[in-house]
Amino acid sequence: MNSTQQTVRVGLFFLLGLALAWITFESLSGGRFFKEKGYTVIAPFSNLKGLKNGDEVLMAGVKVGSVFRTRLGHQRVEAVLTIDPGVKIPNDAVASVQQSSLLGSNHLEVGFGTPGAPLIKDGDEIKTQDTVDMNQVIAQLGALGSKLEQVAGDIGKALGGGGQSASLFNKLDTLVTETGPRFEDAVSNLQDITAKIKNGEGTIGRLVNDAQLHDELLAGVTEIRNAAAQASSFAVDAKAITEQIRSGQGTIGALVFDQKAGDDIRVVARNLREISDKLNSGQGTFGRLMTDDTLYREAQGLVKKADRALDSMGDSGPITAVGVVANQLF
Repeated sequence: MNSTQQTVRVGLFFLLGLALAWITFESLSGGRFFKEKGYTVIAPFSNLKGLKNGDEVLMAGVKVGSVFRTRLGHQRVEAVLTIDPGVKIPNDAVASVQQSSLLGSNHLEVGFGTPGAPLIKDGDEIKTQDTVDMNQVIAQLGALGSKLEQVAGDIGKALGGGGQSASLFNKLDTLVTETGPRFEDAVSNLQDITAKIKNGEGTIGRLVNDAQLHDELLAGVTEIRNAAAQASSFAVDAKAITEQIRSGQGTIGALVFDQKAGDDIRVVARNLREISDKLNSGQGTFGRLMTDDTLYREAQGLVKKADRALDSMGDSGPITAVGVVANQLF
Protein backbone atom coordinates (compact mmCIF):
# COMPACT_ATOMS: atom_id res chain seq x y z
CA MET A 1 0.00 0.00 0.00
CA ASN A 2 2.79 2.38 0.87
CA SER A 3 4.53 1.41 -2.33
CA THR A 4 1.41 2.20 -4.38
CA GLN A 5 0.95 5.62 -2.80
CA GLN A 6 4.59 6.43 -3.35
CA THR A 7 4.28 5.45 -7.01
CA VAL A 8 1.20 7.65 -7.42
CA ARG A 9 2.97 10.57 -5.79
CA VAL A 10 6.00 10.18 -8.04
CA GLY A 11 3.73 10.08 -11.11
CA LEU A 12 1.87 13.19 -10.02
CA PHE A 13 5.10 15.07 -9.38
CA PHE A 14 6.36 13.98 -12.80
CA LEU A 15 3.19 15.21 -14.56
CA LEU A 16 3.31 18.45 -12.56
CA GLY A 17 6.92 18.95 -13.63
CA LEU A 18 6.03 18.40 -17.28
CA ALA A 19 3.18 20.93 -17.01
CA LEU A 20 5.47 23.49 -15.37
CA ALA A 21 8.12 22.92 -18.03
CA TRP A 22 5.50 23.37 -20.77
CA ILE A 23 4.17 26.60 -19.21
CA THR A 24 7.69 27.94 -18.72
CA PHE A 25 8.66 27.12 -22.32
CA GLU A 26 5.50 28.76 -23.72
CA SER A 27 5.80 31.87 -21.56
CA LEU A 28 9.51 32.59 -21.90
CA SER A 29 10.39 31.64 -25.44
CA GLY A 30 7.07 31.41 -27.23
CA GLY A 31 8.30 28.17 -28.77
CA ARG A 32 6.26 25.22 -29.81
CA PHE A 33 7.04 21.58 -29.72
CA PHE A 34 5.31 21.26 -33.02
CA LYS A 35 5.20 23.87 -35.73
CA GLU A 36 1.93 25.80 -35.79
CA LYS A 37 -0.35 25.42 -38.76
CA GLY A 38 -0.35 28.40 -41.13
CA TYR A 39 1.82 30.02 -43.79
CA THR A 40 5.08 31.91 -43.47
CA VAL A 41 5.58 35.61 -44.24
CA ILE A 42 8.90 37.49 -44.11
CA ALA A 43 8.88 41.03 -42.65
CA PRO A 44 12.19 42.89 -43.28
CA PHE A 45 13.17 45.85 -41.07
CA SER A 46 16.17 48.06 -40.43
CA ASN A 47 15.57 47.67 -36.67
CA LEU A 48 13.16 45.31 -34.91
CA LYS A 49 13.07 47.56 -31.80
CA GLY A 50 12.88 44.67 -29.32
CA LEU A 51 10.51 42.43 -31.29
CA LYS A 52 11.19 38.84 -30.26
CA ASN A 53 10.06 35.30 -30.87
CA GLY A 54 6.49 34.62 -29.81
CA ASP A 55 5.27 38.21 -30.05
CA GLU A 56 1.82 38.60 -31.52
CA VAL A 57 0.95 39.67 -35.05
CA LEU A 58 -2.19 41.82 -34.89
CA MET A 59 -4.51 43.18 -37.54
CA ALA A 60 -6.74 45.95 -36.18
CA GLY A 61 -6.14 44.60 -32.69
CA VAL A 62 -7.03 40.98 -33.58
CA LYS A 63 -4.33 38.33 -33.38
CA VAL A 64 -3.71 36.78 -36.81
CA GLY A 65 -0.39 35.07 -36.09
CA SER A 66 2.87 35.27 -34.19
CA VAL A 67 6.58 35.90 -34.67
CA PHE A 68 8.11 32.48 -35.26
CA ARG A 69 11.70 33.71 -35.12
CA THR A 70 13.96 36.67 -35.93
CA ARG A 71 17.15 36.59 -37.97
CA LEU A 72 19.78 38.76 -39.58
CA GLY A 73 19.64 39.34 -43.33
CA HIS A 74 21.80 41.30 -45.77
CA GLN A 75 22.00 44.81 -44.32
CA ARG A 76 18.68 44.24 -42.54
CA VAL A 77 16.87 42.14 -39.95
CA GLU A 78 13.93 39.87 -40.67
CA ALA A 79 11.00 38.67 -38.64
CA VAL A 80 9.65 35.30 -39.78
CA LEU A 81 5.91 35.37 -39.18
CA THR A 82 3.47 32.51 -38.92
CA ILE A 83 0.05 33.68 -40.13
CA ASP A 84 -3.15 31.76 -39.45
CA PRO A 85 -4.41 29.83 -42.50
CA GLY A 86 -7.76 31.61 -42.61
CA VAL A 87 -6.25 35.10 -42.69
CA LYS A 88 -5.75 36.60 -46.15
CA ILE A 89 -3.38 39.58 -46.38
CA PRO A 90 -3.21 41.74 -49.58
CA ASN A 91 0.27 42.21 -50.99
CA ASP A 92 0.10 46.01 -50.49
CA ALA A 93 -0.53 45.72 -46.74
CA VAL A 94 2.12 47.37 -44.53
CA ALA A 95 3.49 45.92 -41.29
CA SER A 96 5.14 47.95 -38.51
CA VAL A 97 6.48 47.31 -35.03
CA GLN A 98 4.24 48.89 -32.40
CA GLN A 99 4.55 49.17 -28.64
CA SER A 100 2.04 47.07 -26.73
CA SER A 101 2.54 48.61 -23.29
CA LEU A 102 4.74 51.01 -21.34
CA LEU A 103 6.70 48.06 -20.01
CA GLY A 104 8.44 47.71 -23.35
CA SER A 105 6.60 44.77 -24.94
CA ASN A 106 6.02 45.06 -28.67
CA HIS A 107 3.89 43.46 -31.33
CA LEU A 108 3.68 43.53 -35.12
CA GLU A 109 0.76 45.50 -36.54
CA VAL A 110 -0.45 44.65 -40.08
CA GLY A 111 -2.69 46.93 -42.12
CA PHE A 112 -5.69 45.79 -44.17
CA GLY A 113 -4.31 46.76 -47.57
CA THR A 114 -6.49 47.27 -50.65
CA PRO A 115 -9.52 45.01 -51.08
CA GLY A 116 -9.27 42.94 -54.25
CA ALA A 117 -5.47 43.17 -54.43
CA PRO A 118 -3.41 39.99 -54.93
CA LEU A 119 -2.80 38.06 -51.70
CA ILE A 120 0.49 37.29 -50.02
CA LYS A 121 1.51 33.65 -50.48
CA ASP A 122 3.62 31.35 -48.34
CA GLY A 123 7.22 32.62 -48.20
CA ASP A 124 6.48 36.11 -49.63
CA GLU A 125 7.73 39.33 -48.10
CA ILE A 126 5.36 41.93 -46.69
CA LYS A 127 5.91 45.64 -46.99
CA THR A 128 7.15 47.23 -43.76
CA GLN A 129 7.41 50.71 -42.30
CA ASP A 130 9.85 51.80 -39.62
CA THR A 131 8.26 53.47 -36.60
CA VAL A 132 9.62 56.12 -34.29
CA ASP A 133 12.02 54.79 -31.68
CA MET A 134 11.08 56.06 -28.22
CA ASN A 135 14.71 56.09 -27.19
CA GLN A 136 15.52 58.42 -30.08
CA VAL A 137 12.54 60.62 -29.18
CA ILE A 138 13.68 60.85 -25.57
CA ALA A 139 17.23 61.67 -26.69
CA GLN A 140 15.95 64.40 -29.01
CA LEU A 141 13.78 65.81 -26.23
CA GLY A 142 16.83 65.90 -23.99
CA ALA A 143 18.83 67.77 -26.63
CA LEU A 144 15.92 70.16 -27.16
CA GLY A 145 15.78 70.81 -23.42
CA SER A 146 19.47 71.65 -23.38
CA LYS A 147 19.02 74.08 -26.27
CA LEU A 148 16.02 75.71 -24.58
CA GLU A 149 18.01 76.06 -21.38
CA GLN A 150 20.84 77.73 -23.32
CA VAL A 151 18.39 80.09 -25.06
CA ALA A 152 16.80 80.96 -21.73
CA GLY A 153 20.23 81.76 -20.33
CA ASP A 154 21.03 84.00 -23.27
CA ILE A 155 17.70 85.81 -22.89
CA GLY A 156 18.38 86.26 -19.19
CA LYS A 157 21.81 87.74 -19.92
CA ALA A 158 20.32 90.07 -22.53
CA LEU A 159 17.58 91.26 -20.19
CA GLY A 160 19.69 91.58 -17.07
CA GLY A 161 22.97 92.70 -18.62
CA GLY A 162 26.34 91.46 -17.60
CA GLY A 163 29.68 93.11 -17.08
CA GLN A 164 30.17 96.21 -19.22
CA SER A 165 27.26 95.49 -21.57
CA ALA A 166 24.02 97.29 -20.83
CA SER A 167 20.78 95.34 -20.40
CA LEU A 168 18.12 95.18 -23.09
CA PHE A 169 15.76 97.35 -21.06
CA ASN A 170 18.45 100.01 -20.66
CA LYS A 171 19.06 100.00 -24.41
CA LEU A 172 15.34 100.31 -25.10
CA ASP A 173 15.05 103.16 -22.60
CA THR A 174 17.96 105.00 -24.24
CA LEU A 175 16.49 104.43 -27.70
CA VAL A 176 13.08 105.78 -26.66
CA THR A 177 14.67 108.80 -24.96
CA GLU A 178 16.77 109.69 -28.01
CA THR A 179 14.13 109.12 -30.65
CA GLY A 180 11.15 110.43 -28.70
CA PRO A 181 11.32 114.05 -29.98
CA ARG A 182 11.85 112.88 -33.55
CA PHE A 183 8.88 110.60 -33.28
CA GLU A 184 6.74 113.45 -31.96
CA ASP A 185 7.84 115.67 -34.87
CA ALA A 186 6.97 112.88 -37.33
CA VAL A 187 3.51 112.50 -35.77
CA SER A 188 2.98 116.28 -35.96
CA ASN A 189 3.98 116.32 -39.63
CA LEU A 190 1.58 113.47 -40.37
CA GLN A 191 -1.20 115.39 -38.65
CA ASP A 192 -0.48 118.49 -40.78
CA ILE A 193 -0.46 116.40 -43.96
CA THR A 194 -3.77 114.71 -43.13
CA ALA A 195 -5.32 118.08 -42.27
CA LYS A 196 -4.26 119.53 -45.65
CA ILE A 197 -5.65 116.51 -47.46
CA LYS A 198 -8.89 116.86 -45.54
CA ASN A 199 -9.13 120.56 -46.48
CA GLY A 200 -8.51 119.76 -50.16
CA GLU A 201 -5.08 121.33 -50.34
CA GLY A 202 -2.48 119.96 -52.75
CA THR A 203 -2.89 117.40 -55.50
CA ILE A 204 -3.81 114.53 -53.21
CA GLY A 205 -6.27 116.74 -51.32
CA ARG A 206 -7.96 117.81 -54.56
CA LEU A 207 -8.12 114.21 -55.74
CA VAL A 208 -9.73 113.18 -52.46
CA ASN A 209 -12.21 116.06 -52.19
CA ASP A 210 -12.81 117.36 -55.76
CA ALA A 211 -15.21 115.06 -57.56
CA GLN A 212 -14.74 116.85 -60.91
CA LEU A 213 -10.97 116.40 -60.84
CA HIS A 214 -11.51 112.77 -59.93
CA ASP A 215 -13.83 112.32 -62.91
CA GLU A 216 -11.35 114.07 -65.23
CA LEU A 217 -8.58 111.84 -64.00
CA LEU A 218 -10.71 108.77 -64.65
CA ALA A 219 -11.55 110.11 -68.12
CA GLY A 220 -7.84 110.61 -68.82
CA VAL A 221 -7.11 107.10 -67.70
CA THR A 222 -9.91 105.83 -69.96
CA GLU A 223 -8.42 107.72 -72.94
CA ILE A 224 -5.00 106.27 -72.18
CA ARG A 225 -6.53 102.82 -72.13
CA ASN A 226 -8.29 103.46 -75.45
CA ALA A 227 -5.05 104.72 -76.97
CA ALA A 228 -3.26 101.67 -75.70
CA ALA A 229 -5.99 99.47 -77.22
CA GLN A 230 -5.68 101.29 -80.56
CA ALA A 231 -1.90 100.93 -80.43
CA SER A 232 -2.33 97.27 -79.77
CA SER A 233 -4.76 96.98 -82.70
CA PHE A 234 -2.30 98.89 -84.92
CA ALA A 235 0.47 96.55 -83.84
CA VAL A 236 -1.72 93.57 -84.73
CA ASP A 237 -2.53 95.07 -88.16
CA ALA A 238 1.14 95.88 -88.75
CA LYS A 239 2.05 92.33 -87.83
CA ALA A 240 -0.55 90.99 -90.28
CA ILE A 241 0.78 93.26 -93.06
CA THR A 242 4.32 92.15 -92.29
CA GLU A 243 3.24 88.52 -92.49
CA GLN A 244 1.56 89.17 -95.85
CA ILE A 245 4.72 90.88 -97.16
CA ARG A 246 6.84 87.98 -95.93
CA SER A 247 4.55 85.53 -97.68
CA GLY A 248 4.88 87.50 -100.94
CA GLN A 249 1.28 88.73 -101.02
CA GLY A 250 0.38 92.13 -102.50
CA THR A 251 2.46 94.54 -104.56
CA ILE A 252 5.08 95.19 -101.89
CA GLY A 253 5.37 91.51 -101.12
CA ALA A 254 5.82 90.74 -104.80
CA LEU A 255 8.40 93.49 -105.14
CA VAL A 256 10.34 92.26 -102.10
CA PHE A 257 10.10 88.51 -102.46
CA ASP A 258 9.04 87.82 -106.12
CA GLN A 259 12.24 87.28 -108.11
CA LYS A 260 10.48 87.68 -111.48
CA ALA A 261 8.99 91.04 -110.49
CA GLY A 262 12.41 92.20 -109.34
CA ASP A 263 13.96 91.17 -112.62
CA ASP A 264 11.24 93.00 -114.58
CA ILE A 265 11.87 96.16 -112.56
CA ARG A 266 15.58 95.91 -113.30
CA VAL A 267 14.85 95.55 -117.07
CA VAL A 268 12.54 98.62 -117.02
CA ALA A 269 15.15 100.64 -115.12
CA ARG A 270 17.82 99.62 -117.64
CA ASN A 271 15.58 100.59 -120.60
CA LEU A 272 14.79 103.97 -119.02
CA ARG A 273 18.48 104.59 -118.52
CA GLU A 274 19.20 103.73 -122.18
CA ILE A 275 16.40 106.07 -123.38
CA SER A 276 17.68 108.91 -121.21
CA ASP A 277 21.22 108.34 -122.48
CA LYS A 278 19.95 108.52 -126.11
CA LEU A 279 17.98 111.69 -125.38
CA ASN A 280 21.02 113.28 -123.78
CA SER A 281 23.20 112.31 -126.75
CA GLY A 282 20.67 113.69 -129.31
CA GLN A 283 19.73 110.36 -130.85
CA GLY A 284 16.29 109.94 -132.42
CA THR A 285 13.57 112.53 -133.03
CA PHE A 286 13.06 113.46 -129.35
CA GLY A 287 16.82 113.58 -128.87
CA ARG A 288 17.24 115.99 -131.81
CA LEU A 289 14.31 118.10 -130.57
CA MET A 290 15.91 118.40 -127.15
CA THR A 291 19.51 119.02 -128.29
CA ASP A 292 19.36 120.48 -131.91
CA ASP A 293 18.05 124.07 -132.12
CA THR A 294 17.89 123.99 -135.93
CA LEU A 295 14.45 122.50 -135.93
CA TYR A 296 13.39 125.17 -133.44
CA ARG A 297 14.60 127.96 -135.75
CA GLU A 298 12.93 126.37 -138.78
CA ALA A 299 9.66 126.01 -136.87
CA GLN A 300 9.93 129.64 -135.75
CA GLY A 301 10.51 130.79 -139.36
CA LEU A 302 7.51 128.73 -140.50
CA VAL A 303 5.31 130.41 -137.92
CA LYS A 304 6.44 133.87 -139.13
CA LYS A 305 5.61 132.95 -142.72
CA ALA A 306 2.17 131.79 -141.61
CA ASP A 307 1.62 135.10 -139.88
CA ARG A 308 2.54 137.08 -143.04
CA ALA A 309 0.30 134.86 -145.11
CA LEU A 310 -2.62 135.47 -142.80
CA ASP A 311 -2.02 139.18 -142.92
CA SER A 312 -2.16 139.23 -146.73
CA MET A 313 -5.42 137.24 -146.81
CA GLY A 314 -7.45 140.25 -145.81
CA ASP A 315 -7.30 141.85 -149.32
CA SER A 316 -7.64 138.67 -151.39
CA GLY A 317 -10.43 136.22 -152.05
CA PRO A 318 -10.50 132.68 -150.76
CA ILE A 319 -8.77 131.14 -153.74
CA THR A 320 -6.23 133.91 -153.95
CA ALA A 321 -5.69 133.63 -150.20
CA VAL A 322 -4.94 129.93 -150.50
CA GLY A 323 -2.52 130.59 -153.31
CA VAL A 324 -0.81 133.34 -151.34
CA VAL A 325 -0.47 131.10 -148.24
CA ALA A 326 0.93 128.29 -150.29
CA ASN A 327 3.36 130.63 -151.98
CA GLN A 328 4.47 132.08 -148.66
CA LEU A 329 4.93 128.72 -147.04
CA PHE A 330 6.57 126.88 -149.92
